[in-house]
Amino acid sequence: MLEHPQPVIRVTMMPRDTNGHGTIFGGVLLSYIDQAGAIEAARHVSQKLVTVAIKEVVFHEPVNVGDVVSFFGSVKRIGNTSITVAIEVFSTRIWAQKAEEVRVTEAELTFVAIDDQGKPTPIVR
Repeated sequence: MLEHPQPVIRVTMMPRDTNGHGTIFGGVLLSYIDQAGAIEAARHVSQKLVTVAIKEVVFHEPVNVGDVVSFFGSVKRIGNTSITVAIEVFSTRIWAQKAEEVRVTEAELTFVAIDDQGKPTPIVR
């Protein structure tokens, strides 16, 4: 089930999220990527889901304080017990002299449906 990326989360980056270089910690962005992936997966699967994998994440551009970061999601695959979601991340530098949008990173996340005992369970659609 492939679809066009849908907006999932949009957030303004704050000073508390910065590293020693004055840009946003990669871990902060990874946390939002995981949240966006979970939200997108939950749009398609009503069961409890847990993150089991995040494929390689490469940061192409830094994110600055005040940037508005947008996370877009799309389902790549729904299997027997898992769902794979692609997340694309863009940063809008609204405080620059000329506002610009840059692609920051992308990731593919896999979530597994679990039962009340935490064991994988078949996805019901």
